[in-house]
Amino acid sequence: MSAIPKKPSPASAVQSGMVLIAVLWIVAALSIIVTGLTRSVRQEARVLAQARASVVAQAQGDAALQLVLQDLAARPATPNRLGYIDTTYRSVPVRVEVMPLNGLIDINNAPEALLTRLYTIAAGLPPNTAQALAQATVQARERKDAKGVAERFEANEDLLRVPGIGYPLYARLAPLVTADLRGAGKVNPMAAPPEVLAVLAAGRADVAARIADARLAGQEGIDTTGLDAAFIDNNTSGRRLRLRARVPLATGAFLYVTRYVELSGRGRTGLPWYTYQSELSYDPLPSTQSTQR
Repeated sequence: MSAIPKKPSPASAVQSGMVLIAVLWIVAALSIIVTGLTRSVRQEARVLAQARASVVAQAQGDAALQLVLQDLAARPATPNRLGYIDTTYRSVPVRVEVMPLNGLIDINNAPEALLTRLYTIAAGLPPNTAQALAQATVQARERKDAKGVAERFEANEDLLRVPGIGYPLYARLAPLVTADLRGAGKVNPMAAPPEVLAVLAAGRADVAARIADARLAGQEGIDTTGLDAAFIDNNTSGRRLRLRARVPLATGAFLYVTRYVELSGRGRTGLPWYTYQSELSYDPLPSTQSTQR
């Protein structure tokens, strides 16, 4: 005679259901944890890959700058105009912009009228405000220290000492100025970027574009009569340069490696130049202007 199976009690059925629900919750929680870990690992891998690409690009940019500096050091004369040199390092094409610093506006020696023009054209300030800010700039650079010597500006960032110049305004002005010259405060238009040319042309963008295009085409004897003669010193060369290497990245973006150098006699490094400032910047989207240059 066979045994009759017992029916599970209600309490046992409830307990079994609770166990099943607990197991399902544990499985769901483990799935969430695994998914989160997988996503985190992928994100970390992407970050590491981007960091590695950035380091490699920086090394390629530095190498390209060294090649260009070797070429410049071998020339009989220092550059006197803004130009571009194309080079290749390990099959990576790199375009290097070479700009004598006398193409920028010298905040230590520029006359008040030129500073007023800078603040009016480049910063977009009203004429009265621009003039007052130019006066404040001159006062700041001529303020005497404890020894009675003018303090001057040691770096572009010192413009932030001038009352009325906050960081947003400084960010617009920084690419157009320098504190690294000891000249007469005039600008070499052949070395000036288009934005500085526009300042020298009293805001006439057509004049600035004409000169920049002629210079890019390698023309000699470029007509600069559209610029304010009181602020310019044509074709002067200088030993201090800004070199900027544009390194393409796999994403289509660019890494810019910038070095401020002075061509000089051999120093402790044995090189005929030395770097006194360096910068890195990242352009996430290749601009039309950068592509054309």
